Amino acid sequence: MRVVDLVQSRKEVYSIREETTVHDAARYLRDHKVRSVGVLDAAGKLGGVISQSDTSDNVAAENKCPAWMRVSEIMSRDLPLVRPEFPLEGCLCLMEKRGVFHKLVAEESGRFHGMISVADLLRVIASDHKARADLFEAFVFPQRERALQGKAPSCRIMPS
Repeated sequence: MRVVDLVQSRKEVYSIREETTVHDAARYLRDHKVRSVGVLDAAGKLGGVISQSDTSDNVAAENKCPAWMRVSEIMSRDLPLVRPEFPLEGCLCLMEKRGVFHKLVAEESGRFHGMISVADLLRVIASDHKARADLFEAFVFPQRERALQGKAPSCRIMPS
């Protein structure tokens, strides 16, 4: 399975523009129940990412006013990306190696596809393992599979 297979099923790609105020960005994160979002430049290409920790470390902890600051002032830039064609298994390895919980997904042109998280990957892996286990169980215990489908062989008890 590839990264694009996971991200293309989403209804919305969460992102904001770099001219957005930090105050509005924090509200966006809260309202959408996400910890970070991609930041797009004026051309609509990925320019960076802003997270809850960016706002707390660079604004709140420094006693700055979020209503007067732009996202472009505090966003993280030049983050490693994964391309949509990249295999999902490789993403988990990259995340583990770099100690991160999210990966930005973008094309070489800068078109942003969203982010994938460790939780996203673990859901896919768990689902895949469950499907394999179900297939194995059906192969090893075919009578049980028929019984679950309501096609169990009838058993008659003989009177003694």
